[in-house]
Amino acid sequence: MLFNSLTFLVFFAIVFVLFQLIRSWKPRKWLLLVASYAFYAAWNPPYVFILFASTCLDWWLARLIWREERTSRRRLWLVVSLVANLSLLAFFKYGAFVLGNAQAAMAWLGATYQPPLWNIVLPVGISFYTFASLSYTIDVYRKEIAADTPWADYALFVAFFPHLVAGPIVRARALLPQIARPTDPSREQIGWGLTLVAIGLFCKSVLADSLLAPVADLFYAAPAAHPGLGALAGIFAFSGQIYFDFGGYSLCAIGLAMCFGFAFPDNFRFPYAARGFSDFWRRWHISLSTWLRDYLYIPLGGNRGGEWRTCRNLMLTMLLGGLWHGASWMFVLWGALHGGFLVVERIVRRMRPGLFTDTGAAPVLTCLTFLAVCLAWIPFRAPDLATCVAVLRSAFQLALPSNDEAIALIVMVAALAWQWRMRDRSLEDVASGWSEGLRGMVVAACLVGVFMSSGGDSRAFIYFQF
Repeated sequence: MLFNSLTFLVFFAIVFVLFQLIRSWKPRKWLLLVASYAFYAAWNPPYVFILFASTCLDWWLARLIWREERTSRRRLWLVVSLVANLSLLAFFKYGAFVLGNAQAAMAWLGATYQPPLWNIVLPVGISFYTFASLSYTIDVYRKEIAADTPWADYALFVAFFPHLVAGPIVRARALLPQIARPTDPSREQIGWGLTLVAIGLFCKSVLADSLLAPVADLFYAAPAAHPGLGALAGIFAFSGQIYFDFGGYSLCAIGLAMCFGFAFPDNFRFPYAARGFSDFWRRWHISLSTWLRDYLYIPLGGNRGGEWRTCRNLMLTMLLGGLWHGASWMFVLWGALHGGFLVVERIVRRMRPGLFTDTGAAPVLTCLTFLAVCLAWIPFRAPDLATCVAVLRSAFQLALPSNDEAIALIVMVAALAWQWRMRDRSLEDVASGWSEGLRGMVVAACLVGVFMSSGGDSRAFIYFQF
């Protein structure tokens, strides 16, 4: 069920009405748990058992870790959790990738190897709920949270449908306390939650799917046919598409959770207004970047141990972050580019300490950061290295854009201007000054836009594949 589908609208309406009719907190939680499993079953019913088994295993192992006093035994149970979760993720997500690379390596050595046909469907959202679940066992091992959570509460934390298939990656320490205490959303919470859903759907259906995605798809299908400004339009269109697609999903997830009284953390803070790449990763997919920081970068050593080790840790973290997005060397290249950007920025910061706080340099830094991020999006979107080369060749030619490409460029210029203006603000800050009439007009305009853009190809959210 896509958030921008009629099926989901009916599903949400039924669940929300039942939630309001039930006044006791425990039955409310069970309603949300059953609804979340039904939501996941709509994608592929058999994979519900994987979600259920993973949930039970981590809940049980966390309790063993919590009760155990011996360090060696606690470490053993943590390793079991890590191996079980990551092995499951590796099997479904990277099985075909490993077999394909093994075949290529054998061919390079002169041997013939025909791997078995890999036609296993990737369980939707497995990367997201695996990382959410791992945060629980790791935090219990670190003695940062207690593992005294009832199974039903923990199962709801993992499977809660707003964040189940594409995040945000909500930490156990943030969501479990909210699940434990009775929650009754106020009229203001519900109203703002539905407003966020409307804005998120507008970002997804109108900006990402209708205005930007067609331009990006045509360009990456045949880069040589769209030279000059058409190539820039295609590159920028995908940069906007992935932001409005995933940012729109995150707004929907946050808004839906708010309708049931839960607070999710922000996942985007106007990332294309970033001044530097460390600033970009404080604004883009925040739940993933902070997860990688806390559970990978810092355990690797973080910025301790000298400059070389810090740069190594940055590069390893971004390489693995790239591989998390998909089983392809193109995603690894995307991660390598961002790792390289972060390393270069660290060197520049050491040579010019005041550069990134200089307000006079802010416009130049923002533009350079945005252009470099768009450059990195090329291997993220392109199917292979040859397409990347073709994209760059087209970008350095002289040609005018088509009408659709010109519209995509205008949309991106407007988006960048908006992000620059909102860089140090939040959507809540702006909306707090809106009257109820103005908020109603904004919601109505978003819904009209969604309705006008409906009827074409139904596109899943991009991050569903990760």
